[in-house]
Amino acid sequence: MSTVRRTAVALAALSALALTACGPTGDDAAGGTGTPSAGTPTASPAGSAAPSTSATPTAKPAKPSVSAGAPGTKAPTDPDFDVFPCSTQDVTFTASLAEPTTSSYLLKITNKGTKPCRVLGHPVVTFGALDGQATERGTAPGIEDAIRLAPGKSAYAGLMGGAADGTGKTVDSIAMTMNTESDLVQTPLKASTPGLYVSAAKNSVTPWVDNAEDALSL
Repeated sequence: MSTVRRTAVALAALSALALTACGPTGDDAAGGTGTPSAGTPTASPAGSAAPSTSATPTAKPAKPSVSAGAPGTKAPTDPDFDVFPCSTQDVTFTASLAEPTTSSYLLKITNKGTKPCRVLGHPVVTFGALDGQATERGTAPGIEDAIRLAPGKSAYAGLMGGAADGTGKTVDSIAMTMNTESDLVQTPLKASTPGLYVSAAKNSVTPWVDNAEDALSL
């Protein structure tokens, strides 16, 4: 055999050995279970369970409470919370002769509005063109106990000019404003009082009351 042919045979034999070494092993070729490589992902165990959801329901947030002064809240339950003192804008006024000897007149006011008002203290009475005003007689109730004058209802006071003692003068009209315990500007209400004698020392007026009899007897 020539040298060239021997070399070729030797090379062919080496190639066959190399291919045999690189091929799969018998077990691999038969589908055996080899040890998986470190980089191959493994399946999760069949018995592992997914995380459970808590059975306790989430608490609902509490509704915000409404503050006492918030818009939409109910008005105070006290029926008198918005009842203000009566002024001459709220009432009509009359004066009727009750006793000529003492020049006594029954004063009457009537609520002409649509809301009640409080009748406070004494009426403020002036006599025609004379200076000053009638002297208060008797004690008036406090504001909490003052007359609550409903629409259409009346209150009364007794005005006494006094007996003719030579110290006074005669007037034909009086003017009246209401006690409001404020600086509210009022238009005086006038009433005719023909021949009313006004004593300088004995004229007086009672506080407002809810009936005519008490007004003339105080």
